[in-house]
Amino acid sequence: MEWYRKDLAYIHDVGHNDYALKSAPGILSILAKHNIHDGLIVDLGCGSGLSALEFTAARYRVLGIDISESMVALARTRVPNAEFRVESLFEADIPDCHAVVSIGECLNYLFDPNNTRTKLIQLFQRVYNALAPAGVFIFDVAEPGQVAQGTITKSFTEGEDWIVLVEKQEEQTVLTRRIITLRKLKEHQEEHYRRDDEVHRLRLYEATEVAEQLRQVGFQVQVMRCYGNYDLPKAHAAFVACKLPNDERI
Repeated sequence: MEWYRKDLAYIHDVGHNDYALKSAPGILSILAKHNIHDGLIVDLGCGSGLSALEFTAARYRVLGIDISESMVALARTRVPNAEFRVESLFEADIPDCHAVVSIGECLNYLFDPNNTRTKLIQLFQRVYNALAPAGVFIFDVAEPGQVAQGTITKSFTEGEDWIVLVEKQEEQTVLTRRIITLRKLKEHQEEHYRRDDEVHRLRLYEATEVAEQLRQVGFQVQVMRCYGNYDLPKAHAAFVACKLPNDERI
């Protein structure tokens, strides 16, 4: 099974890029505040490389990891001087680095059938081990409250050559998005729309729970509702988890 296949990856890149682009200045400011001005950033759930392009422009080295082959193909074209891998975030090796970022609720996605709460804590530990002293882990998650329990919401978005219909339903702590894409194509001088369907499931996390898990691993944690001037969507939380200098724990 593939997720963010060719058409949805294209539409996400051209029509839903605000999250990545508007988050980048705030993330760069956080890195500067922590005196991280160069070195390697590991971008977990790098998508089409929008954030990676901003990081490389600021003279960081970037390794992007994403489970979507179509997203990574776009990223490699957009940022040829970065490295990208097609892998699960919960299985990928994380090399020694100065920062790890994961922007756009990537850690919520249940694409990997082994993505459990235990796997999330193991990922936090692997990030901690990979970071240099005083390195930072910057990421965000979706929380419960995306959709009222027992209701279904439907939305419709269109661009010049695409249409997306999304149905959302939240049950307990799992959000299900049923996505229909229609992309306009031209073949043999005739235009038509190609349809594709994807179902995305996200495990929703309470910010307080995530922060406590990070602290147990050894991080100092700040919880935010924005990246700089960019306010996160409803029921989302961002985290700046800092590894202490010399691995000193308090």
